[in-house]
Amino acid sequence: GRQYLGSSCFSFVPLPQPSAVFCVAMLARHAVAAGAAAGLVASARRPSRCQVVPNTTTSTCTAQAADGTVTTTTTTVTKFGSVVDKNYPPHGLSAGVRKLPMWIQLGCGDAEYMCPEKGATFPAEECPELLPDISKHSNFMAEVLRSDPTIYDRLRTKKTSMGVGLAKCVKTGFDNPGHPMIKTVGLVAGDEESYTVFKELFDPVISGRHGGYAPDAKHPTDMDPKNLLNVKIDPDNKYTLTTRCRTGRSVRGFRLPPACTFEERRELERVIVKGLMRLTGELKGQYLPLHGSRSHAPMPTGMSEDQEEDLRKRGNLFQEPDSTLLLSSGCGRHWPDARGIFHNEAKNFFVWINEEDHMRIVSMEKGDNVHAIFQRFATACSTVQEVLKEEGYDFMHNDHLGYILTCPSNLGTGLRAGTMAQLPLVSARKDFREICSKLGLQARGTAGVDSASVGGKWDISNADRLGKSETHLVNIFIHGVSTLIQWEQKLEKGENIDALVAAAQPWSP
Repeated sequence: GRQYLGSSCFSFVPLPQPSAVFCVAMLARHAVAAGAAAGLVASARRPSRCQVVPNTTTSTCTAQAADGTVTTTTTTVTKFGSVVDKNYPPHGLSAGVRKLPMWIQLGCGDAEYMCPEKGATFPAEECPELLPDISKHSNFMAEVLRSDPTIYDRLRTKKTSMGVGLAKCVKTGFDNPGHPMIKTVGLVAGDEESYTVFKELFDPVISGRHGGYAPDAKHPTDMDPKNLLNVKIDPDNKYTLTTRCRTGRSVRGFRLPPACTFEERRELERVIVKGLMRLTGELKGQYLPLHGSRSHAPMPTGMSEDQEEDLRKRGNLFQEPDSTLLLSSGCGRHWPDARGIFHNEAKNFFVWINEEDHMRIVSMEKGDNVHAIFQRFATACSTVQEVLKEEGYDFMHNDHLGYILTCPSNLGTGLRAGTMAQLPLVSARKDFREICSKLGLQARGTAGVDSASVGGKWDISNADRLGKSETHLVNIFIHGVSTLIQWEQKLEKGENIDALVAAAQPWSP
Protein backbone atom coordinates (compact mmCIF):
# COMPACT_ATOMS: atom_id res chain seq x y z
CA GLY A 1 0.00 0.00 0.00
CA ARG A 2 0.79 3.65 -0.23
CA GLN A 3 -1.15 6.69 1.00
CA TYR A 4 -1.62 10.22 2.31
CA LEU A 5 -2.04 12.10 5.53
CA GLY A 6 -4.37 14.53 3.80
CA SER A 7 -7.04 11.94 3.11
CA SER A 8 -6.98 10.23 6.50
CA CYS A 9 -10.40 9.70 8.00
CA PHE A 10 -9.11 11.21 11.23
CA SER A 11 -8.04 14.84 11.53
CA PHE A 12 -5.50 15.91 14.11
CA VAL A 13 -4.44 19.41 15.05
CA PRO A 14 -0.64 19.69 14.84
CA LEU A 15 0.88 20.30 18.24
CA PRO A 16 4.37 21.47 19.14
CA GLN A 17 6.75 18.52 19.33
CA PRO A 18 7.19 17.76 23.07
CA SER A 19 10.63 17.30 24.50
CA ALA A 20 12.03 13.82 25.18
CA VAL A 21 12.06 14.59 28.92
CA PHE A 22 8.36 15.50 28.83
CA CYS A 23 7.58 12.30 26.88
CA VAL A 24 9.44 10.17 29.40
CA ALA A 25 7.74 11.85 32.36
CA MET A 26 4.26 11.51 30.90
CA LEU A 27 4.78 7.92 29.85
CA ALA A 28 6.20 7.07 33.25
CA ARG A 29 3.07 8.46 34.90
CA HIS A 30 0.95 6.44 32.45
CA ALA A 31 2.85 3.24 33.17
CA VAL A 32 2.60 3.66 36.94
CA ALA A 33 -1.10 4.38 36.65
CA ALA A 34 -1.58 1.29 34.52
CA GLY A 35 0.35 -0.75 37.07
CA ALA A 36 -1.73 0.56 39.93
CA ALA A 37 -4.92 -0.32 38.11
CA ALA A 38 -3.67 -3.86 37.88
CA GLY A 39 -2.96 -4.00 41.60
CA LEU A 40 0.72 -3.34 41.20
CA VAL A 41 2.77 -0.86 43.14
CA ALA A 42 6.04 0.21 41.65
CA SER A 43 8.85 -0.32 44.10
CA ALA A 44 11.09 2.58 44.96
CA ARG A 45 13.95 0.11 44.94
CA ARG A 46 12.93 -1.02 41.44
CA PRO A 47 12.11 2.23 39.62
CA SER A 48 10.16 2.16 36.37
CA ARG A 49 12.23 2.39 33.21
CA CYS A 50 10.81 4.50 30.37
CA GLN A 51 12.40 4.67 26.95
CA VAL A 52 11.81 6.86 23.92
CA VAL A 53 13.26 4.76 21.13
CA PRO A 54 15.56 6.88 18.93
CA ASN A 55 14.38 7.72 15.40
CA THR A 56 10.93 6.23 16.02
CA THR A 57 7.63 7.37 17.47
CA THR A 58 7.30 4.39 19.81
CA SER A 59 7.87 4.83 23.57
CA THR A 60 8.12 1.91 25.99
CA CYS A 61 7.76 2.02 29.80
CA THR A 62 8.53 -0.93 32.07
CA ALA A 63 7.36 -0.93 35.71
CA GLN A 64 8.39 -3.63 38.19
CA ALA A 65 6.22 -4.24 41.28
CA ALA A 66 7.43 -5.24 44.74
CA ASP A 67 6.58 -8.88 44.07
CA GLY A 68 8.76 -8.89 40.98
CA THR A 69 5.93 -8.69 38.44
CA VAL A 70 6.91 -6.64 35.38
CA THR A 71 4.42 -4.56 33.42
CA THR A 72 5.42 -3.08 30.08
CA THR A 73 3.39 -0.39 28.36
CA THR A 74 4.17 0.54 24.77
CA THR A 75 2.70 3.71 23.31
CA THR A 76 3.25 4.79 19.72
CA VAL A 77 2.87 8.49 19.02
CA THR A 78 2.84 10.27 15.68
CA LYS A 79 4.62 13.56 15.15
CA PHE A 80 1.24 15.27 15.58
CA GLY A 81 0.70 13.72 18.99
CA SER A 82 -1.94 11.13 18.01
CA VAL A 83 -1.82 7.51 19.11
CA VAL A 84 -1.54 5.27 16.06
CA ASP A 85 -3.65 2.20 15.44
CA LYS A 86 -1.69 -1.02 15.83
CA ASN A 87 -4.51 -2.81 14.00
CA TYR A 88 -4.11 -0.94 10.72
CA PRO A 89 -1.28 -0.13 8.31
CA PRO A 90 1.41 1.00 8.44
CA HIS A 91 1.79 -0.04 12.11
CA GLY A 92 -0.29 -3.21 11.92
CA LEU A 93 -2.54 -5.34 9.74
CA SER A 94 -6.10 -4.48 8.78
CA ALA A 95 -8.96 -6.59 10.12
CA GLY A 96 -9.60 -8.14 6.71
CA VAL A 97 -5.98 -9.12 6.19
CA ARG A 98 -5.83 -10.79 9.62
CA LYS A 99 -8.44 -13.27 8.36
CA LEU A 100 -6.16 -14.40 5.53
CA PRO A 101 -3.56 -17.21 5.71
CA MET A 102 -0.34 -16.22 7.46
CA TRP A 103 1.72 -16.52 4.28
CA ILE A 104 -0.41 -13.74 2.75
CA GLN A 105 -0.45 -11.62 5.92
CA LEU A 106 3.35 -11.47 5.83
CA GLY A 107 3.19 -9.45 2.63
CA CYS A 108 0.40 -7.05 3.61
CA GLY A 109 2.05 -5.13 6.43
CA ASP A 110 4.81 -2.55 6.41
CA ALA A 111 7.73 -4.97 6.07
CA GLU A 112 8.96 -6.52 2.87
CA TYR A 113 7.71 -10.04 2.16
CA MET A 114 9.81 -12.71 3.86
CA CYS A 115 8.22 -16.17 4.01
CA PRO A 116 10.51 -19.23 4.08
CA GLU A 117 7.44 -21.45 3.67
CA LYS A 118 6.97 -20.00 0.17
CA GLY A 119 10.67 -19.63 -0.59
CA ALA A 120 10.53 -15.84 -0.23
CA THR A 121 13.85 -15.08 1.46
CA PHE A 122 15.67 -12.64 -0.83
CA PRO A 123 16.19 -9.25 0.88
CA ALA A 124 14.44 -6.31 -0.79
CA GLU A 125 16.68 -3.52 0.51
CA GLU A 126 20.22 -4.60 -0.37
CA CYS A 127 21.47 -7.36 -2.66
CA PRO A 128 23.74 -9.99 -1.10
CA GLU A 129 27.31 -9.87 -2.30
CA LEU A 130 27.02 -13.26 -4.01
CA LEU A 131 24.46 -14.05 -6.70
CA PRO A 132 21.95 -16.63 -5.37
CA ASP A 133 21.60 -20.03 -7.00
CA ILE A 134 19.28 -19.56 -9.99
CA SER A 135 20.25 -22.72 -11.87
CA LYS A 136 16.68 -24.04 -11.70
CA HIS A 137 14.79 -20.76 -12.10
CA SER A 138 12.52 -20.38 -15.13
CA ASN A 139 12.10 -16.66 -15.73
CA PHE A 140 13.62 -14.13 -18.08
CA MET A 141 15.61 -12.37 -15.36
CA ALA A 142 17.32 -15.60 -14.30
CA GLU A 143 18.15 -16.46 -17.92
CA VAL A 144 19.91 -13.14 -18.40
CA LEU A 145 21.91 -13.43 -15.17
CA ARG A 146 22.87 -17.02 -15.92
CA SER A 147 24.25 -15.91 -19.29
CA ASP A 148 26.21 -13.05 -17.69
CA PRO A 149 26.49 -13.16 -13.86
CA THR A 150 28.72 -10.07 -13.87
CA ILE A 151 25.63 -7.92 -14.53
CA TYR A 152 24.58 -8.65 -10.95
CA ASP A 153 27.97 -7.57 -9.63
CA ARG A 154 27.88 -4.27 -11.53
CA LEU A 155 24.32 -3.33 -10.57
CA ARG A 156 23.73 -4.74 -7.09
CA THR A 157 24.79 -1.59 -5.19
CA LYS A 158 23.25 0.99 -7.52
CA LYS A 159 20.14 3.01 -6.66
CA THR A 160 17.85 5.38 -8.51
CA SER A 161 17.47 9.01 -7.45
CA MET A 162 14.29 7.97 -5.59
CA GLY A 163 16.19 5.33 -3.62
CA VAL A 164 15.15 2.17 -5.46
CA GLY A 165 17.86 -0.49 -5.50
CA LEU A 166 18.33 -3.57 -7.65
CA ALA A 167 17.16 -5.81 -4.79
CA LYS A 168 13.65 -4.34 -4.96
CA CYS A 169 13.46 -5.08 -8.69
CA VAL A 170 14.77 -8.66 -8.64
CA LYS A 171 13.31 -10.01 -5.38
CA THR A 172 10.19 -11.47 -6.99
CA GLY A 173 12.32 -13.26 -9.58
CA PHE A 174 14.62 -14.82 -7.01
CA ASP A 175 11.76 -15.77 -4.66
CA ASN A 176 9.69 -17.37 -7.44
CA PRO A 177 11.62 -19.90 -9.56
CA GLY A 178 9.00 -19.90 -12.33
CA HIS A 179 5.46 -20.57 -13.37
CA PRO A 180 4.53 -24.17 -14.19
CA MET A 181 2.69 -23.19 -17.39
CA ILE A 182 3.76 -19.66 -18.33
CA LYS A 183 7.29 -18.34 -18.10
CA THR A 184 7.40 -15.29 -15.84
CA VAL A 185 9.45 -12.13 -16.25
CA GLY A 186 11.06 -12.26 -12.80
CA LEU A 187 11.67 -8.52 -12.67
CA VAL A 188 9.70 -5.39 -11.73
CA ALA A 189 10.46 -1.68 -11.73
CA GLY A 190 10.38 0.29 -8.50
CA ASP A 191 10.17 3.63 -10.27
CA GLU A 192 10.45 5.12 -13.76
CA GLU A 193 14.22 5.49 -13.47
CA SER A 194 14.68 1.76 -12.76
CA TYR A 195 14.49 1.12 -16.50
CA THR A 196 17.55 3.32 -17.11
CA VAL A 197 19.69 2.82 -13.97
CA PHE A 198 19.35 -0.97 -14.32
CA LYS A 199 19.19 -0.88 -18.12
CA GLU A 200 21.89 -3.55 -18.42
CA LEU A 201 19.45 -6.08 -16.90
CA PHE A 202 16.12 -4.67 -18.02
CA ASP A 203 17.02 -4.36 -21.73
CA PRO A 204 17.78 -8.07 -22.34
CA VAL A 205 14.79 -9.10 -20.23
CA ILE A 206 12.54 -6.79 -22.27
CA SER A 207 14.05 -8.13 -25.49
CA GLY A 208 13.44 -11.72 -24.40
CA ARG A 209 9.87 -11.07 -23.29
CA HIS A 210 8.94 -8.97 -26.33
CA GLY A 211 10.40 -11.00 -29.18
CA GLY A 212 13.74 -9.30 -29.68
CA TYR A 213 12.73 -5.69 -29.00
CA ALA A 214 15.93 -3.70 -29.51
CA PRO A 215 17.44 -1.28 -26.94
CA ASP A 216 17.13 1.57 -29.46
CA ALA A 217 13.70 0.67 -30.89
CA LYS A 218 10.87 3.20 -31.01
CA HIS A 219 7.40 2.26 -29.84
CA PRO A 220 4.44 3.35 -32.04
CA THR A 221 1.08 4.60 -30.76
CA ASP A 222 -2.30 4.55 -32.51
CA MET A 223 -5.53 4.94 -30.54
CA ASP A 224 -7.79 5.73 -33.54
CA PRO A 225 -10.80 3.33 -33.55
CA LYS A 226 -11.18 3.91 -37.31
CA ASN A 227 -8.11 1.74 -37.86
CA LEU A 228 -9.69 -1.40 -36.40
CA LEU A 229 -10.66 -4.36 -38.61
CA ASN A 230 -14.30 -4.32 -39.67
CA VAL A 231 -14.79 -7.93 -38.56
CA LYS A 232 -17.39 -9.31 -36.15
CA ILE A 233 -15.63 -11.76 -33.83
CA ASP A 234 -18.65 -13.93 -32.99
CA PRO A 235 -21.37 -13.52 -35.67
CA ASP A 236 -23.68 -16.02 -33.92
CA ASN A 237 -23.21 -14.46 -30.46
CA LYS A 238 -22.65 -17.98 -29.18
CA TYR A 239 -19.05 -18.21 -28.03
CA THR A 240 -18.00 -14.89 -26.48
CA LEU A 241 -19.36 -14.02 -23.03
CA THR A 242 -17.67 -10.70 -22.30
CA THR A 243 -15.06 -8.63 -24.12
CA ARG A 244 -12.80 -5.89 -22.77
CA CYS A 245 -9.83 -3.65 -23.40
CA ARG A 246 -7.60 -2.73 -20.50
CA THR A 247 -4.35 -0.91 -20.01
CA GLY A 248 -2.21 0.41 -17.20
CA ARG A 249 -0.98 3.91 -16.57
CA SER A 250 1.56 5.31 -14.11
CA VAL A 251 1.72 8.86 -12.77
CA ARG A 252 5.10 10.53 -13.22
CA GLY A 253 6.86 11.72 -10.06
CA PHE A 254 5.82 8.79 -7.85
CA ARG A 255 7.48 5.47 -7.20
CA LEU A 256 5.71 2.46 -8.62
CA PRO A 257 3.64 0.12 -6.37
CA PRO A 258 6.51 -2.24 -5.48
CA ALA A 259 8.44 0.63 -3.88
CA CYS A 260 6.10 3.51 -3.06
CA THR A 261 5.48 4.45 0.55
CA PHE A 262 2.24 4.51 2.54
CA GLU A 263 2.04 8.30 2.11
CA GLU A 264 2.86 8.17 -1.61
CA ARG A 265 0.10 5.68 -2.25
CA ARG A 266 -2.41 7.90 -0.48
CA GLU A 267 -1.31 10.92 -2.47
CA LEU A 268 -1.68 8.92 -5.67
CA GLU A 269 -5.20 7.94 -4.69
CA ARG A 270 -6.07 11.57 -3.94
CA VAL A 271 -4.69 12.88 -7.25
CA ILE A 272 -6.18 10.14 -9.42
CA VAL A 273 -9.60 10.18 -7.78
CA LYS A 274 -9.77 13.96 -8.04
CA GLY A 275 -9.24 13.63 -11.77
CA LEU A 276 -11.67 10.75 -12.21
CA MET A 277 -14.45 12.56 -10.37
CA ARG A 278 -14.28 15.25 -13.03
CA LEU A 279 -15.20 12.85 -15.84
CA THR A 280 -18.51 13.60 -17.59
CA GLY A 281 -20.95 11.97 -19.98
CA GLU A 282 -20.91 8.18 -20.17
CA LEU A 283 -17.66 8.11 -18.14
CA LYS A 284 -19.14 9.88 -15.11
CA GLY A 285 -19.21 7.67 -12.03
CA GLN A 286 -18.14 7.04 -8.45
CA TYR A 287 -15.04 5.92 -6.56
CA LEU A 288 -15.24 3.05 -4.08
CA PRO A 289 -12.23 2.32 -1.83
CA LEU A 290 -11.69 -1.32 -0.92
CA HIS A 291 -13.60 -2.49 2.14
CA GLY A 292 -11.64 -1.53 5.24
CA SER A 293 -9.54 1.18 3.61
CA ARG A 294 -9.34 4.34 5.74
CA SER A 295 -7.65 6.57 3.18
CA HIS A 296 -10.62 8.26 1.48
CA ALA A 297 -12.48 10.76 3.68
CA PRO A 298 -15.87 10.56 1.88
CA MET A 299 -15.92 6.79 2.59
CA PRO A 300 -13.74 6.41 5.70
CA THR A 301 -14.17 2.63 5.94
CA GLY A 302 -14.36 1.92 2.22
CA MET A 303 -17.15 0.19 0.36
CA SER A 304 -19.31 -2.43 2.06
CA GLU A 305 -18.39 -6.09 2.00
CA ASP A 306 -21.49 -6.78 -0.11
CA GLN A 307 -20.45 -4.19 -2.70
CA GLU A 308 -16.95 -5.62 -2.83
CA GLU A 309 -18.19 -9.19 -3.21
CA ASP A 310 -20.62 -8.19 -5.96
CA LEU A 311 -17.89 -6.43 -7.96
CA ARG A 312 -15.57 -9.41 -7.61
CA LYS A 313 -18.24 -11.92 -8.63
CA ARG A 314 -18.79 -9.90 -11.79
CA GLY A 315 -15.05 -9.94 -12.51
CA ASN A 316 -14.78 -6.17 -12.17
CA LEU A 317 -12.55 -5.92 -9.09
CA PHE A 318 -9.11 -7.25 -8.26
CA GLN A 319 -8.50 -9.74 -5.45
CA GLU A 320 -6.30 -9.36 -2.40
CA PRO A 321 -2.65 -10.21 -3.26
CA ASP A 322 -2.84 -14.01 -3.01
CA SER A 323 0.06 -14.63 -5.37
CA THR A 324 3.67 -14.88 -4.19
CA LEU A 325 4.65 -13.05 -7.38
CA LEU A 326 2.73 -9.97 -6.18
CA LEU A 327 3.65 -10.38 -2.52
CA SER A 328 7.39 -10.66 -3.21
CA SER A 329 7.21 -7.65 -5.53
CA GLY A 330 5.92 -5.53 -2.64
CA CYS A 331 2.52 -4.77 -4.18
CA GLY A 332 0.64 -6.12 -1.15
CA ARG A 333 2.14 -3.80 1.44
CA HIS A 334 -0.36 -1.88 3.65
CA TRP A 335 -3.35 -3.68 2.13
CA PRO A 336 -6.08 -2.48 1.58
CA ASP A 337 -5.19 1.16 2.25
CA ALA A 338 -5.63 3.62 -0.66
CA ARG A 339 -6.78 1.00 -3.13
CA GLY A 340 -10.11 1.02 -4.83
CA ILE A 341 -12.15 1.11 -8.00
CA PHE A 342 -13.86 3.84 -10.00
CA HIS A 343 -16.74 2.86 -12.28
CA ASN A 344 -19.21 4.72 -14.44
CA GLU A 345 -22.96 4.50 -14.03
CA ALA A 346 -23.33 1.84 -16.74
CA LYS A 347 -20.55 -0.23 -15.12
CA ASN A 348 -18.76 -0.77 -18.40
CA PHE A 349 -15.80 1.49 -17.59
CA PHE A 350 -13.56 0.84 -14.59
CA VAL A 351 -10.33 2.21 -13.16
CA TRP A 352 -8.45 0.17 -10.57
CA ILE A 353 -6.26 2.25 -8.31
CA ASN A 354 -3.02 1.13 -6.65
CA GLU A 355 -3.10 -2.57 -7.37
CA GLU A 356 -0.11 -3.78 -9.45
CA ASP A 357 0.03 -0.41 -11.26
CA HIS A 358 -1.02 3.10 -10.29
CA MET A 359 -4.02 2.70 -12.59
CA ARG A 360 -5.66 -0.06 -14.58
CA ILE A 361 -8.16 1.35 -17.06
CA VAL A 362 -10.79 -1.15 -18.24
CA SER A 363 -13.58 -0.86 -20.81
CA MET A 364 -15.83 -3.90 -21.14
CA GLU A 365 -19.29 -5.21 -21.93
CA LYS A 366 -21.13 -8.43 -22.70
CA GLY A 367 -20.75 -9.86 -26.16
CA ASP A 368 -18.09 -9.15 -28.80
CA ASN A 369 -18.53 -5.45 -29.70
CA VAL A 370 -14.84 -4.64 -29.44
CA HIS A 371 -15.26 -1.50 -31.59
CA ALA A 372 -17.56 0.20 -29.07
CA ILE A 373 -15.37 -1.05 -26.24
CA PHE A 374 -12.19 0.36 -27.81
CA GLN A 375 -13.88 3.71 -28.55
CA ARG A 376 -14.83 4.07 -24.88
CA PHE A 377 -11.37 2.87 -23.87
CA ALA A 378 -9.56 5.41 -26.08
CA THR A 379 -11.78 8.27 -24.90
CA ALA A 380 -11.23 7.33 -21.26
CA CYS A 381 -7.44 7.17 -21.57
CA SER A 382 -7.18 10.58 -23.21
CA THR A 383 -9.69 12.18 -20.84
CA VAL A 384 -7.99 10.86 -17.70
CA GLN A 385 -4.66 12.15 -18.99
CA GLU A 386 -6.16 15.58 -19.67
CA VAL A 387 -7.58 15.96 -16.16
CA LEU A 388 -4.28 14.80 -14.62
CA LYS A 389 -2.39 17.38 -16.65
CA GLU A 390 -4.70 20.06 -15.30
CA GLU A 391 -3.59 18.95 -11.82
CA GLY A 392 0.07 19.27 -12.82
CA TYR A 393 0.70 15.57 -13.44
CA ASP A 394 1.12 13.31 -16.45
CA PHE A 395 1.57 9.66 -17.38
CA MET A 396 5.01 8.03 -17.44
CA HIS A 397 5.92 7.62 -21.12
CA ASN A 398 8.91 7.69 -23.44
CA ASP A 399 9.54 7.02 -27.13
CA HIS A 400 11.45 3.79 -26.52
CA LEU A 401 9.30 1.93 -23.98
CA GLY A 402 5.96 3.64 -24.51
CA TYR A 403 3.87 3.76 -21.34
CA ILE A 404 5.93 2.84 -18.27
CA LEU A 405 4.40 0.24 -15.96
CA THR A 406 5.52 -1.98 -13.08
CA CYS A 407 6.10 -5.21 -15.02
CA PRO A 408 8.21 -5.18 -18.21
CA SER A 409 5.63 -7.49 -19.79
CA ASN A 410 3.15 -4.57 -19.89
CA LEU A 411 5.43 -1.90 -21.34
CA GLY A 412 4.52 -0.12 -24.55
CA THR A 413 0.77 -0.01 -24.95
CA GLY A 414 0.09 -1.83 -21.70
CA LEU A 415 -2.94 -2.98 -23.65
CA ARG A 416 -4.73 -6.27 -23.22
CA ALA A 417 -7.74 -6.85 -25.46
CA GLY A 418 -9.45 -9.99 -24.21
CA THR A 419 -12.59 -12.04 -24.24
CA MET A 420 -14.01 -14.78 -22.07
CA ALA A 421 -14.83 -17.39 -24.69
CA GLN A 422 -16.43 -20.85 -24.59
CA LEU A 423 -14.31 -23.09 -26.83
CA PRO A 424 -14.53 -26.64 -25.44
CA LEU A 425 -13.45 -28.50 -28.60
CA VAL A 426 -10.52 -26.50 -29.91
CA SER A 427 -9.22 -25.91 -26.37
CA ALA A 428 -9.28 -29.69 -25.73
CA ARG A 429 -6.39 -30.09 -28.16
CA LYS A 430 -3.05 -30.67 -26.49
CA ASP A 431 -1.53 -27.95 -28.65
CA PHE A 432 -4.16 -25.32 -27.77
CA ARG A 433 -1.72 -22.92 -26.12
CA GLU A 434 0.69 -23.30 -29.04
CA ILE A 435 -2.18 -22.56 -31.43
CA CYS A 436 -2.94 -19.37 -29.52
CA SER A 437 0.71 -18.38 -29.62
CA LYS A 438 0.81 -18.84 -33.41
CA LEU A 439 -2.11 -16.42 -33.68
CA GLY A 440 -0.41 -13.86 -31.41
CA LEU A 441 -2.73 -14.70 -28.52
CA GLN A 442 -2.44 -15.87 -24.92
CA ALA A 443 -4.94 -18.17 -23.16
CA ARG A 444 -5.57 -18.03 -19.42
CA GLY A 445 -7.92 -19.96 -17.17
CA THR A 446 -11.12 -18.46 -15.84
CA ALA A 447 -9.48 -17.06 -12.70
CA GLY A 448 -6.30 -15.58 -14.15
CA VAL A 449 -2.82 -16.39 -15.36
CA ASP A 450 -2.14 -19.43 -13.18
CA SER A 451 -5.64 -20.93 -13.14
CA ALA A 452 -7.30 -23.77 -15.03
CA SER A 453 -10.13 -23.62 -17.52
CA VAL A 454 -13.64 -24.60 -16.42
CA GLY A 455 -15.88 -26.22 -19.03
CA GLY A 456 -13.78 -25.08 -21.97
CA LYS A 457 -14.06 -21.44 -20.93
CA TRP A 458 -10.90 -19.41 -21.54
CA ASP A 459 -9.74 -15.83 -21.14
CA ILE A 460 -8.07 -15.13 -24.50
CA SER A 461 -6.13 -11.96 -25.25
CA ASN A 462 -3.30 -10.51 -27.33
CA ALA A 463 0.12 -11.71 -26.17
CA ASP A 464 2.22 -8.67 -27.14
CA ARG A 465 2.28 -5.22 -25.56
CA LEU A 466 5.45 -3.54 -26.85
CA GLY A 467 6.60 -2.68 -30.37
CA LYS A 468 3.12 -2.61 -31.91
CA SER A 469 0.46 0.08 -31.66
CA GLU A 470 -2.82 -0.23 -29.78
CA THR A 471 -4.93 -0.73 -32.92
CA HIS A 472 -2.43 -3.26 -34.28
CA LEU A 473 -2.75 -5.36 -31.12
CA VAL A 474 -6.56 -5.16 -31.12
CA ASN A 475 -6.57 -6.28 -34.76
CA ILE A 476 -4.41 -9.29 -33.82
CA PHE A 477 -7.00 -10.06 -31.15
CA ILE A 478 -9.98 -9.66 -33.52
CA HIS A 479 -8.42 -11.86 -36.20
CA GLY A 480 -7.14 -14.47 -33.76
CA VAL A 481 -10.30 -14.97 -31.72
CA SER A 482 -12.56 -14.99 -34.78
CA THR A 483 -10.26 -17.67 -36.26
CA LEU A 484 -10.53 -19.82 -33.11
CA ILE A 485 -14.32 -19.54 -33.22
CA GLN A 486 -14.35 -20.62 -36.89
CA TRP A 487 -12.23 -23.65 -35.98
CA GLU A 488 -14.53 -24.48 -33.06
CA GLN A 489 -17.45 -24.50 -35.50
CA LYS A 490 -15.57 -26.82 -37.86
CA LEU A 491 -14.82 -29.23 -35.03
CA GLU A 492 -18.51 -29.20 -34.08
CA LYS A 493 -19.22 -30.46 -37.60
CA GLY A 494 -16.57 -33.14 -37.30
CA GLU A 495 -14.13 -31.48 -39.69
CA ASN A 496 -10.33 -31.65 -39.38
CA ILE A 497 -8.46 -28.40 -38.75
CA ASP A 498 -4.85 -29.65 -38.70
CA ALA A 499 -3.91 -28.01 -42.01
CA LEU A 500 -5.44 -24.70 -40.91
CA VAL A 501 -3.55 -24.83 -37.61
CA ALA A 502 -0.27 -25.56 -39.39
CA ALA A 503 -0.70 -22.46 -41.58
CA ALA A 504 -1.86 -20.16 -38.77
CA GLN A 505 -0.15 -16.82 -38.18
CA PRO A 506 -1.02 -13.53 -36.48
CA TRP A 507 -2.67 -10.66 -38.32
CA SER A 508 -0.34 -8.10 -39.83
CA PRO A 509 -1.05 -4.86 -41.74
